[in-house]
Amino acid sequence: MGHEFSSTDEMEVPASVEDVWTAIATGPGIDSWFMGRNEVENGQVKMAFGGYQPTSEITAEERLKHFAYDSGKAPDGRFVAYEFLVEGREHASTVLRMVTSGFLPGDDWADEFEAMTLGGTLFRRTLLEYLTHFPGRTARPLTVFGPMISDWDEAWKKLDAAIAEKLPDAVEFHRNAHTVALRTDKAIYRFMRGFFGPVIAAHHVFEGDESEQDWQDFLDTTLGEQK
Repeated sequence: MGHEFSSTDEMEVPASVEDVWTAIATGPGIDSWFMGRNEVENGQVKMAFGGYQPTSEITAEERLKHFAYDSGKAPDGRFVAYEFLVEGREHASTVLRMVTSGFLPGDDWADEFEAMTLGGTLFRRTLLEYLTHFPGRTARPLTVFGPMISDWDEAWKKLDAAIAEKLPDAVEFHRNAHTVALRTDKAIYRFMRGFFGPVIAAHHVFEGDESEQDWQDFLDTTLGEQK
């Protein structure tokens, strides 16, 4: 069976066209809001997120205006494609239009599509936050896989309490059933419900020396009783 999908989003940000282009079309820029570590070179976009290491082919590149890449079709028809259109506006603002499309194979596509949709909303919201509060800066991505979770309602309660204690001055800028995201003046912090059960921390640190081990300890201590 499977499911073909496409979504379009548009945002106006108080960032220059150059800063927006850096965010969407360079490895350090993508590192600062998307997920994992990224490289853009030799006509490809490569990502490393845990054991997931996809390589996408760049299908359009017109500097400061248009950037697109896609995964190519797998034997079962699966693929995902991203397209970005950039337009400068007055007063140093920029409009960014984003199109995400693809195909999910199989009869059980619905659960994966829900997780992808909720995750995609988080990433787009993070990009808006990044271009609004951190334009022109690059971050160190921190990715941590925490314990497997059996009761997500209880896990979110524990996480909320621990986050409030650890990051008392953080501003929450996004929340849905699978994700929560906050920012300080030094970093963006995101917690996600992994598709196969673990909680995932996917942060972007602009200033400071916090490490993946620091957040591994945080997740293990906070959620260690989960199974």
